[in-house]
Amino acid sequence: MSSIKRFAGQTAIYGLSTIVARLINFILTPFLTSSFPAKVYGIFTKMYSWGSITNAVLAFGMETTFFRYLNKHEENKQKVYNNAFITIATATGLFLLLSFLFLDDIAALIQKKNQIADKDYVKYVKYFIYILAADALAVIPFAKIRADGRPFRYGMIKFLNVIVAVSLTLFLVQLVPLIIKYQWFGANFFSGWYRDKWIGYVFISNLVASCVTLVLLLPEFKQLKLQFDGKLVKEMLTYSFPVLIANISFIINENIDKILLDQLLPANVSTQQVGIYAACAKIAIFLSIFVQAFRLGAEPFFFSHSKAKNSGNTYASIMNYFIIAVSLIFVAITANIEILKYFIPNKDPSQQAIYWSGLRVVPILLFGYVSLGIYMNLSIWYKLSDQTRYGLYISSIGAALTLILNFLFIPRFGYMASAWISLTAYASMMILSYLMGQKNYPIPYNIKKNVAYLIASLVIVYVSFVVFERNLIIGNILFLLFLAISVYIERAEFMKLLKPDITKN
Repeated sequence: MSSIKRFAGQTAIYGLSTIVARLINFILTPFLTSSFPAKVYGIFTKMYSWGSITNAVLAFGMETTFFRYLNKHEENKQKVYNNAFITIATATGLFLLLSFLFLDDIAALIQKKNQIADKDYVKYVKYFIYILAADALAVIPFAKIRADGRPFRYGMIKFLNVIVAVSLTLFLVQLVPLIIKYQWFGANFFSGWYRDKWIGYVFISNLVASCVTLVLLLPEFKQLKLQFDGKLVKEMLTYSFPVLIANISFIINENIDKILLDQLLPANVSTQQVGIYAACAKIAIFLSIFVQAFRLGAEPFFFSHSKAKNSGNTYASIMNYFIIAVSLIFVAITANIEILKYFIPNKDPSQQAIYWSGLRVVPILLFGYVSLGIYMNLSIWYKLSDQTRYGLYISSIGAALTLILNFLFIPRFGYMASAWISLTAYASMMILSYLMGQKNYPIPYNIKKNVAYLIASLVIVYVSFVVFERNLIIGNILFLLFLAISVYIERAEFMKLLKPDITKN
């Protein structure tokens, strides 16, 4: 039980820092949706969707590989750190070279222009090239911080990154127009170059924040030694390649729907549909935050605990607590959608109605995140057993479902199709990972109890959202009943967690 407590403690720290950082970032949503119409917000979404896919390629699955090889080469961790970073740095250098060679073509593709893209889109792409390069260089230093068991440092840097990005965005998008309008100090300076309602300021803010992050990571960079080991790199690349494909497939599942909405719908509605879908999806961020915090704490813990006695039982217990937590969050967010929708405001009532028309996707996306979180928990079996090819198979199936079904149904059903397809892909990956894992690396999960919690949460969400039409009072009563029943059922396990350890595992 002490190992679970240790895992819970680290995950709580990652979770708190992630929640605070993401909530601060979430504050941007109402400011952006109030400042920009859905069509312009769609540009913001498109750029970050393309950026997420590119980021997965640059990381090359090396983060997971880094943790695995630290576990394999405990006697020479410095060599693993050096060569993991050299691999990503080399890929980043090639990316910068190729990106600038084809800058105009990339911009034209994203803008859906056949020949030459607008100058603004060229600027957006240029900013993102620098952002992606900076973020890629930070991947292994961040992984080292996690491997060293320093969640406070990790959280502080991530927190400062968000503070810089959000503060600068608010200054450029919200405050500068007021300075010019009311002729406050500096009005003449800003009037000479400032462009009102230009989405590029958001990207500039992100770039500055990424550069600040690299500066904060200087202590980790100073520990690097440029000592290349070709044999080790070859081994790591062999391990990481399936992880890379799996990560790309995951990013495709997460972001390709926004890209395909833009590409497959008529030009006069596509960007607006992307904006509506992306803005409403932000409400699901609270569950996404928990899943991300879990991953940050789980991956290094699972690798370091793999040789412990009864590690399978520990993994099963963690799964049980995880499913209880995500089921409760799922119900809680759905019960309070009528409050959370005000995080998507707009000064124009007609634009606000356009944004809110997409609220139907929120419960669907939420359960998709539930399925994704369970898949991340389950996926540890193929990482621990060096069978990462199974991760490639599973995620590729998920990505294929996402691509094929989106191509088939987006033209007819728009973003509602994307929401259901996202859930279908994640649920399929979750089921496949469980079935394959139990054959190749059995872990004694309590399937009956876990499925019971998931079904109960789905029933409550349906009753709250559909039957009672998002009624706040009834929704929260149902949530509190679910919480009370869960605590009662799990009271013995909770007491074990709270009881002080007399011995250590």
